Parts: sequence; C-alpha cells; structure tokens
Amino acid sequence: MPEPFPPTAPTSGDGPLELTVLMPCLDEAETVATCVSKAGGWIDAHGVSGEVVVADNGSTDGSQELARKAGARVVPVKARGYGAALAGGIAAARGRYVIMADADDSYDFSKLDAFLGELRAGKQLVMGNRFLGGIAPGAMPPLHRYLGNPVLTFLGRLFFHSPCNDFHCGLRGFDRAAILALDLRTTGMEFASEMVVRATLGGLRVAEVPTTLVPAGRSRPPHLRSWRDGWRHLRFLLMYCPRWLFLLPGLALMLAGAAIFAALLPGPLRMGRATFDVHTLLAGATFLVIGYQAVLFSVFTKVFAITEGLLPEDRQLVRAFRHVTLETGLAAGFLLTALGIAGGAFTVLGWRAGGYGDLQVTATMRVFIPSMTLWMVGTQTIFASFFLSILGLRRK
Repeated sequence: MPEPFPPTAPTSGDGPLELTVLMPCLDEAETVATCVSKAGGWIDAHGVSGEVVVADNGSTDGSQELARKAGARVVPVKARGYGAALAGGIAAARGRYVIMADADDSYDFSKLDAFLGELRAGKQLVMGNRFLGGIAPGAMPPLHRYLGNPVLTFLGRLFFHSPCNDFHCGLRGFDRAAILALDLRTTGMEFASEMVVRATLGGLRVAEVPTTLVPAGRSRPPHLRSWRDGWRHLRFLLMYCPRWLFLLPGLALMLAGAAIFAALLPGPLRMGRATFDVHTLLAGATFLVIGYQAVLFSVFTKVFAITEGLLPEDRQLVRAFRHVTLETGLAAGFLLTALGIAGGAFTVLGWRAGGYGDLQVTATMRVFIPSMTLWMVGTQTIFASFFLSILGLRRK
C-alpha cells in the first residue's frame, strides 16, 4: 500500500520528535498493550519520528508494566481525572504533534494517516468524527448516540460557532504548542469540550476526519458516567458562554418586564374576563430586576474570563468601556436611584395629605412599584460600576 505522505527521519535519544501518540490510562490491563502495539506498529510502518506515551492515572491492575513491555513511555499523573491525565501526558510529550485516544481499543491506532496528514498540512486541531466514519453496533450507548452527543455538539456549535460535528470524539490530533498555549484548566471529562471550545475561540485551524468506533475491548464498566459527565460538559459550555447563560435570558426578562410596564402604567388592562392590574405590574418589576441582574452577571463573567485568559479579548466590550466608565456608571446609578426615591417620596406625601388613612392601592402602587424598581436598578448600577472597576484594575 503506498504511503499517503513521505516518512520523516527517525529521531533518537531525548530530542524532539514529530509525533506523540498519547493514551490516558486507568486500569486498562486488558487493552493497553494492544493499543500501544498498534500505535507503535503504525509509527514504524510509516517511518514517523514518534513515540507512544501512556499517561497513567493511578492504575492498580498492572497497566503500567504492560504498557512499558509493549513499547510505551509511561508518565505517572497523580492528579485524578481524564483531563488531568491528558494534561500531564501533553506536558510530557516530546512530539511536535500529539494524537490522543483512549487505551480501551475502541479506536484504531493503526489508522492515523489522515490525522497526521492534516497536521502536516497546517491544521492545529484535527477532530475525529464517529458519525461520519461509522459506529459499530454496541460501541456507543443509545443515550450517548441519539441524545448526549448530538445535543451537546449542537449547543457547542450554537454557542461558539465551532466547526466540529462530534465534540466528544476521543480520537483527535493537535499541534502541541498551540494546545499548550490555550492553558486548558479542566481536569474531568469536560476536558474534551474545553479543548474544542478554546481552540475555536482562539482561532486555531480546525479540521475533521471520519473515524470508526468499535466496542471497547475491556470487560469492566467504563469510567464514564452518562448523566454526571453529561452535566459536567453542559455546565462547562454554559460557563464559557455568558451570552447564552446570562445575557440573552436577562434581555428577554427585561423585555417582558418593559412590555408589562408599558401596558399597565396607564391603567388596568382588560382582556376578555381577565383584568391585569398592579399585581401583574409587580411581576413585571420582578422580571426587570432579575433580568437586569442577569445582564450584569454576563458582563462580570465576560470581564473576569478575559482577565483570567479564559476567553479572548472582546472588541465590542473594549469599545463599550471607552464610554462606560466608573464615573458614567455612578452618574446613571445615582440618577435612577434619585428618581426612584422621588417617586417613593411622592407616594408617601400623598399618603400624608390623606391623613395617613387607607390608601387607594391600585393608584398608589402604580407609582410606588416603578419607583422601587428604579431604586433597585439604580443601586445595582452603582455597585456594578465599582465591581467592574475592580475587575478592570486586575486587567490593567
């Protein structure tokens, strides 16, 4: 069979290599030797300057020795977790490129040609796609195949405009330096999502290749826990996208609250047999306040994430902060607060003029509710302005 790309000269000793085939491992005695042998055989057959690294996460079944005998370099990683094992393996890899997959023999390490070819062509992250390459019967639980993976992949593409169509494929290759520069943080199964999301946000060149998935060769249950790890992936996607987590829900609530105010401030609204009055107006105020809080949280989260290097710089946010400073925020907050206090004082003065007797609830609450809403929003704006300035100090 002709080789799809020219071989590279082998490198000996401790010098740099072109490729590291990386396998995270936790009690994979039944399959790790087979995976190492396949990967090593592929490296030798194609004349690639490479190595096989097993990042062991504390195996107690002798996986380490089996991997060494099969030809792998074993890197012990004390910190527990799928992501921690991979991070330790990536840090220890000597290859310019890394191709990673689980050591359970569900991916074929003897067919890595397309991954290395794309990496050599300049791609910085090459994702396998099991839905294009084929999923053997019994290889993926129906819950993962028809719900978990499609839903999480859809959300990842929606939130981050990622080009990947199989977010959680365990077989993937990448430029080691490019991935290290992303400073990935997670230690669990969500590491797979973080790599794709951070690569997309960081503007890395991404490609996909069809990949086959077969049933794992081990007899023990998998470490993956569907609902727990699915939630961890979903939680990560939401945390990395304040727009969908906070901003859009907050704006929707504010819009609903504003619509209620516009409809009910002039007077009660009758629709058929139902009459909407100050109680509904109070609900509108609640929508406005909660929505405004959510919008503020979206800004807090975005600024913090940029400060910590978790998200790239946002040009729109930078332009906004040229005009929205601590002083302008304080001015707006104090103005809203003053209007709210004035409205409340007007209500109290009207009560006083009536001899502190019984109030006409519908009339007074139609003024009092908007006044208290302005007071709350104004106070939130003042505190938010100071908090954003504190975050900005760290950023400078």
